Amino acid sequence: MASDANKVDIRTKFDLKEVLGTGAFSKVFLAENRKSGNRVAIKCIPRKLIKGKEDSINNEISVLRSLKHCNIVELLEIYDNPSHLYLVMQLVSGGELFDRIVEKGSYTEKDASHLISQILDAIDYLHSKDIVHRDLKPENLLYHSTADDSKIMISDFGLSKVEVEGQMLKTACGTPGYVAPEVLKQKPYGKEVDVWSIGVIAYILLCGYPPFYDENDQKLFEQIMKAEYEFDSPYWDDISQSAKTFISRLMHKNPHQRYTCKQALNDPWIAGDAAGSKDIHGHVSQNIKKNFARNKWRQAINVATATARMKKLNLATQTLKNST
Repeated sequence: MASDANKVDIRTKFDLKEVLGTGAFSKVFLAENRKSGNRVAIKCIPRKLIKGKEDSINNEISVLRSLKHCNIVELLEIYDNPSHLYLVMQLVSGGELFDRIVEKGSYTEKDASHLISQILDAIDYLHSKDIVHRDLKPENLLYHSTADDSKIMISDFGLSKVEVEGQMLKTACGTPGYVAPEVLKQKPYGKEVDVWSIGVIAYILLCGYPPFYDENDQKLFEQIMKAEYEFDSPYWDDISQSAKTFISRLMHKNPHQRYTCKQALNDPWIAGDAAGSKDIHGHVSQNIKKNFARNKWRQAINVATATARMKKLNLATQTLKNST
């Protein structure tokens, strides 16, 4: 694993500081280069937890190594020792997407359009390299800095996969609520699943709540598979028809009728002046706080490991198949 990784003790080069976050089998530390003073994020993966997950780790590393885009968190170096594997990542310090929206004094469709444009551009770049992210969701979208005009960054490529020509992807993975209908139906799928997820994110950015929701996973999956979502009054009353049309072209039940990222980037809501300028901060921030409570959201991030997600989705879809 990581054959060209640096064998030098990482602590001789970096001062590891506080924990920034925890994952299924890793911790991410804020660290400072002892010579330059530059700050980075270091993902520390204990070797004892890697056993049996080598393919997943190697896949994430190989994907990250191939990426260089202004809206994608960059892998800078790899360090290896008998006890841990360390991934030195570009530090993004601007906080999570939802937190920033709640904190903003005003927020408009134009702001949402600008955010989605950046996400589309990064995913279009991924797709041009035949990489499917497969786990796009708001908590994987981070601001580069605390500046008001900070760009958005895409992180967490643990479930990303290179699409081989002539072969469709089949593994049921992703996060319930953001996963495309064809994945839940256990049909072969492709890059279109990322476009669907961007549609879900765009929907939330304009109203503050998800298009699909049910405490019962089976009912949630049924909603998604039928592509049953609405633009409810009063929350969507002030949202332009252009925005609704744009979302419906991303979240089309039939993946072959969905926009590609390139088509979405050319839509008037993204490329033109169709996005509204009315302040929608009030109800959007209120709904985000209500529907994505911070403690509940944090807990969801910590427990939703890639393996558990896949098992859950496989079990749920099998239950659905047996009941129909």
